[in-house]
Amino acid sequence: MVSVGIVGATGYTGIELLRLLLQHPDVSVRTVTSRGEAGRRLDDLFPTLRGHTALCFEAPADADLRGCDVVFFATPHNVAMRSVPDLLDAGVRVIDLSADYRLRDPGLWSRWYGEPHASPGLCEQAEYGLPEFNRNGIAGAQLVACPGCYPTAVQLGFMPLLTSGRVDPGQLIASCASGVSGAGRQAKISGLLSEVGENFKAYGVSGHRHLPEIEQGLGQMAARPVQLTFVPHLAPMSRGILATLFGQLRSTPDDLQDLFETAYRDEPFVDVLPAGQLPETRHVRGSNRCQIGVTRPQNRETVVVTAAIDNLSKGAAGQAIQAMNIMLGLAEVRGLDGISVAP
Repeated sequence: MVSVGIVGATGYTGIELLRLLLQHPDVSVRTVTSRGEAGRRLDDLFPTLRGHTALCFEAPADADLRGCDVVFFATPHNVAMRSVPDLLDAGVRVIDLSADYRLRDPGLWSRWYGEPHASPGLCEQAEYGLPEFNRNGIAGAQLVACPGCYPTAVQLGFMPLLTSGRVDPGQLIASCASGVSGAGRQAKISGLLSEVGENFKAYGVSGHRHLPEIEQGLGQMAARPVQLTFVPHLAPMSRGILATLFGQLRSTPDDLQDLFETAYRDEPFVDVLPAGQLPETRHVRGSNRCQIGVTRPQNRETVVVTAAIDNLSKGAAGQAIQAMNIMLGLAEVRGLDGISVAP
């Protein structure tokens, strides 16, 4: 059995990790940390776990993380970067779900996050955890930076177009909507039901922290720098992301449907819908799948791709476990083959 520790498991991503890992046939969750909930049983804070675990939260200073095979960080940014070097020195494999190692340039990270990076030498060493693009890198990694939720949907939607050179990489647009759980589990006015319900709004239009991560990944796919206009929105739902992507075709294309179906034919967690069908967030809820639809409206020179994921699963915890399976040489779908929840 693979011995697993989770740092910071009291948020939405943490509970999603626990939901999936406690059912994983090859995993034993050894320790779960929380500064604020140390000593409290997990199933007291999260009654959905009753009957599945008797673990209590431990203070980070008391937890034997160095004795784990794999440690997940489900923490805000600037936490993992202070603890990861010690774990790597102990031979532990680390999967960071925060933003600390997603950007390869620590100077760029500092500009977007407003503080110096505590372990800048590891930014280049970390493997980006998008399996559909970096499976070989993940397989040999000790440190994986799990992609953000918006970046996952946007990159999977654009990838076949960029790797094949079908669209102009300097004219990319992503209009994306996220459920409220993407903002985390802390109490704040903007997350109240009376603020979110019956409302739909854009935010971060002048610059969102996910933008440099997305452009970094898309640039690798295109093998050249890209320019992306990224507009996120907050939708009145608890979980899910819908990304609507626009690209300018470089020439009259052949069958774009076939391009996507071929690109993702062997991917267990990417589902290209039949021509004419479009994805919906409710159809991927609770699953590690990304559903994609591709359209060329009025046969003009703009291609529109829509991609739907669950921000807490394929956009976070599920994708992190997918990366763990690859790192450990397990079947990639191990522990992740559940069916989406409906309705």
